[in-house]
Amino acid sequence: MKPMIASLLAMLAAGAVAAPQTYEIDSTHTYPSFEISHLGFSIQRGGFDKTSGTIVLDTEKKSGNVEIVIDTASIDTGLDKRDAHLRGEDFFNTAQFPTATFKSGKLKFSGDKLTAIDGEFTLLGVTKPLTLAVSNFKCGTHPMSKKPWCGAEATGTLKRTDFGMSYGVPGVGDEVKLNIQVEAGLK
Repeated sequence: MKPMIASLLAMLAAGAVAAPQTYEIDSTHTYPSFEISHLGFSIQRGGFDKTSGTIVLDTEKKSGNVEIVIDTASIDTGLDKRDAHLRGEDFFNTAQFPTATFKSGKLKFSGDKLTAIDGEFTLLGVTKPLTLAVSNFKCGTHPMSKKPWCGAEATGTLKRTDFGMSYGVPGVGDEVKLNIQVEAGLK
């Protein structure tokens, strides 16, 4: 009887480890940013200071889902006057559309490494497919909080006109490179 109970407990413990785990985005170490051509002379960069969301990972089944919510009013390009213009109706129209979101239930793995996320990006009320390539994916114990922690860098490319943001095209580029450096801790 004892070996059967021990076996049963071992199976239950193994099942608990393999269950999906929910991680909450650490807004102090998550930074969505973008790169866009300015008149063909330079690549301009900016980012967003406020982000929230969750990541659910089931490493055993190589599956999960992601939801990242970006506060578009938190845009920061290093120049207040430009940021005010970007918050306005010509670009992000943050009064009407205060967030941009990325949602996915399709994670792609190569072995134990997350390599890509197929999802949907919503900006200005328009939702389009977007694939993010994932690099520097790592999960482990956070050395300070001692909690399970994951981090990665995700990148993708989109056309802003697909979302109705056409001001300044073609001088201000249509193609936008989106980068998301993300960290998340177990809830």
